[in-house]
Amino acid sequence: MKLIIKGVIVVISLMSSVVLAEVAVVVNTTNANSLANSDVSRIFLGKMKSFPDGSSTIPVNLESGSTVRGEFEEKALGKSSSQVKAYWSKQVFSGKGKPPKELASDADIIRFVSATPGAIGYVDATSVNDKVKVIAKY
Repeated sequence: MKLIIKGVIVVISLMSSVVLAEVAVVVNTTNANSLANSDVSRIFLGKMKSFPDGSSTIPVNLESGSTVRGEFEEKALGKSSSQVKAYWSKQVFSGKGKPPKELASDADIIRFVSATPGAIGYVDATSVNDKVKVIAKY
């Protein structure tokens, strides 16, 4: 019985140490568009190629396997990482599209988005600075 109680305590303490990141979707500060959550999903799945004002979107992902990317895919896209990978494999194979460019870090995403007017990306909300504009949080 003591072993079971100790096991439960260990599991609970491990679960409490897992902190899920809040994900911020960011665009260039000059971008005046607002997006619904469904628009963000459609952009990152290649189904929406322009902002409401008609300007082109340039979505960028964090590298595959990133904790923040996993959170974004589950919360914003409503898919697991493996489902997103399968989706893009099918799109590429059928010639219907290619996945967004991948960047290595939050700093790389912020640097790219701040320098590219049509860019849209996501980062851990704690990484946001005044070089980008947050349009959604998950």
